[in-house]
Amino acid sequence: MTDYTPEQEGDDELYEHYTFTVEKGQKPLRIDKYLMNFIENATRNKIQAAAKNGSIYVNDVPVKSNYKVKPFDVIRVLLEHPPYENLLTPENIPLNIVYEDNDLLVVNKEAGMVVHPGHGNYTGTLINALIYHFDNLPNNSSNRPGLVHRIDKDTSGLLVIAKNEETMTHLAKQFFDKTSEREYVAIVWGNMEEDEGIIEGNIGRHPKNRLQNTVFFGDDEDKGKPAVTHYKVIERLGYVTLVSCKLETGRTHQIRVHMKHIGHTLFNDERYGGERILKGTTFTKYKQFVDNCFKVLPRQALHAKTLGFVHPKTKKFMSFDTKIPEDMQQCIEKWRHYVKHQETE
Repeated sequence: MTDYTPEQEGDDELYEHYTFTVEKGQKPLRIDKYLMNFIENATRNKIQAAAKNGSIYVNDVPVKSNYKVKPFDVIRVLLEHPPYENLLTPENIPLNIVYEDNDLLVVNKEAGMVVHPGHGNYTGTLINALIYHFDNLPNNSSNRPGLVHRIDKDTSGLLVIAKNEETMTHLAKQFFDKTSEREYVAIVWGNMEEDEGIIEGNIGRHPKNRLQNTVFFGDDEDKGKPAVTHYKVIERLGYVTLVSCKLETGRTHQIRVHMKHIGHTLFNDERYGGERILKGTTFTKYKQFVDNCFKVLPRQALHAKTLGFVHPKTKKFMSFDTKIPEDMQQCIEKWRHYVKHQETE
């Protein structure tokens, strides 16, 4: 094995695409198998090819695909081209703008639109649309133009976009200080016992599945980052519940992870197992009914309904509200009809 570090190649020749630090409890595992759990859309052949080309480094030394990872190894994947998400192309994609002035705009993002380019999604994102419609948007700390916060691809709802540096700084601080207000509406599996409650638990990357986040508790509760979700039942619909969730913190997949943690996975949330029937009967008729609901709402049942913040210039509190989107509304109506039908039988 050659004894050189990536830095000797020169910063303009190699670009870091991924970096991971192996968890302390990790058992020895081939690096090609390990990375398959951590890189979306990666195949073992692609990872092995990258290792053969000298693109995978552990503790700054290139390794082969049969290298066995151990706790605290720092793995970096370095390639000769910049990550595609850094190569932003303006695209003429219509935006649903709820409010706009000289400093900011609020958009209602539809489900299915990715907020910013990332692995496997390099075009058609909200940022591609924003840089087409607006010039000189300020970069956030991750070099993403205009973006103050984000919501998942298959979550619909409200986002605020900063048009200048001053607004970006002011709004980012509100989100960091937890003074912004955000309410989501979700359909979750099961009939929630309490009418309202608070879910607390540190959230971080799942140690075995990089594409999921998880709540750490017990011996691991010092891992991850603190997260707090306030929930309130809006309507009970038999085997599912319509809930309002207010975020005190803004962790990745927070509502999805917290709800799964308390046994109420989001309806049709494929990544967290909600695309299976988690509550209900074994009747074929019921299975067909749920399948029809999945067809009407082919995504996790989550909508960022309201958004509130202090305007950086006027210092006035602004609040925005949106209707529950059609696909979610249709799903709710189906469950209402189902419950009513059950009660009359």
